[in-house]
Amino acid sequence: MKKIIYLFVIIGAVIVGCNPIEDINNEIDANTKRIIVVDSDNYTLTADDYSALGLNFGSFSSLDDAKSMLPDFLSDTYPTWGEGSSVLVGFNLYIGSAEGVSDYSGAEQYNLTNADYASTGSDAFGFYPNVDATSKIPDVLAAQIVSPTEGQIVLATYSQYTEIPVVGLADLVKYDFAGSFEGWTVQEEFGGDAVWTSLSGYVQGNSYFGGQVANTEWLVSPSIDLSGESNLKFQITQELDYAGDPSLLKILVSTDYSGDVLTATWDEITLANPATGDMASSEDYDFSAYDGQTINVAYKYESSDTDAARWRIQSTAIKTLGATGATDSKGEYFVYSGGSWKASNGVYYLSSADYDSMGTASGQPGRYNNFSSSMPADNYIPTFLDLTSPFSFGQEDAEIIVIYKYYSSSCSCTQTRGNLYTVVDGAWNAHQSTIATSLQFGFIDGQWVPDNTIQYSLTVDDYVTIGAAFADIYPQPAASASNYKNFDRRSGNAAEWTDAMLVEAFNVLLDGLDPSAAEGQKYVVTFAIYNGAAGIEQLGVIKEGGVWVQQ
Repeated sequence: MKKIIYLFVIIGAVIVGCNPIEDINNEIDANTKRIIVVDSDNYTLTADDYSALGLNFGSFSSLDDAKSMLPDFLSDTYPTWGEGSSVLVGFNLYIGSAEGVSDYSGAEQYNLTNADYASTGSDAFGFYPNVDATSKIPDVLAAQIVSPTEGQIVLATYSQYTEIPVVGLADLVKYDFAGSFEGWTVQEEFGGDAVWTSLSGYVQGNSYFGGQVANTEWLVSPSIDLSGESNLKFQITQELDYAGDPSLLKILVSTDYSGDVLTATWDEITLANPATGDMASSEDYDFSAYDGQTINVAYKYESSDTDAARWRIQSTAIKTLGATGATDSKGEYFVYSGGSWKASNGVYYLSSADYDSMGTASGQPGRYNNFSSSMPADNYIPTFLDLTSPFSFGQEDAEIIVIYKYYSSSCSCTQTRGNLYTVVDGAWNAHQSTIATSLQFGFIDGQWVPDNTIQYSLTVDDYVTIGAAFADIYPQPAASASNYKNFDRRSGNAAEWTDAMLVEAFNVLLDGLDPSAAEGQKYVVTFAIYNGAAGIEQLGVIKEGGVWVQQ
């Protein structure tokens, strides 16, 4: 038994004192680190690459940014490549919107009011179908915009009936929450979570954050002046899901709100048609208690650790008796020039009917009257222009700036954007804000640096071209190059090609291959040789003073 114990001790000491597998792995790692590759490649950045570089828009904003950010990227991508390696990197470069687009997409906006329509002779809440709104709006802007400046641009938005209106309930005030809070403000009462958010088609109250969380948060309207109005009605279009106790969610009205929801007096509205699991409009609730008053409407969301509903609100309207009918929400641009407002030429603002013409189903622009990253405007607008009179008969090189609404998930808001569209070969084409370009990088002195070096390997035809060009200057070397498709590099041989002779040959070759090469352009030329045995060599040249010289 004692011998067996001693044997176990000896074996244990061997195992503890020497781990051959670990030594082998360490040796493999050490040898791997010593393997250096000299190579070249063409690489185009992918969407994942842009994301890893923190470029969420999928492009570089300048060449300088690309030059400063790509060396580290190449070090990670080609960790074993060494001195003399090169990579031609393809990427997207942002060049910006076409000239003039931002003047319109960033312009001040004026929304015509019911009083404005009345001032133009309309007895309805919009322009009648046969009214030329373009001729009416300048007078409205002159009355409403104080001290305009020369060259000032304003987007005037308005409603125009698409049919003769009839007497009925019409929207006096309406908030469409498609990608916008519409001026409503969020006020926190309890909890630290962002309960109210703006989504592409509605605002949403939701306190489920990986689980039900207790919160109380208000969404409060701007002040609504109902002076002179009577027989008012209220309507909300909403949806309610996952609610254990619907009474935790309240529609409230105040006539003394001054910025603090806790100090104001609030009346609760109880609808006959409360919210359900489908998006639907309520009845026209009797709102006459607030005739002639200035009010604020609020949506109060309350949740607990066991009850956190999802409340979606698509729109809110306060109505009164008036002309009602189907309308198109439009917009036009006007510029202040020479003391008056004039309609801007060469720009078009998409109306609600325009979006609808592009499709109203889920995932189509007409659903919420906007575009998004999943519905790019440039996928729809050229076709819209091709099919819509008067744009459908655009002459070659005709141009139009189109301004539109875009829902951005990064800010959970709807933005005003635009682009320039031009007729090319008979069809409308969008201006591209990014272009595909490339930069050459070389591994020089231990790091990746921007390098315009072009790697070029001679072809069989190149040797023939050089042989013919130098037949009278270097007869034997030229004949050898043509016959054997290589350069004789045997020192002192009658057919020898020296470095100086090769530079002469490459001047002829590169001037033919790349006649417009810029000053400072570099080439590394790879070629076949014979020095007693077949081989491969490289020689670098750079263009200086209009000629190629050896580096």
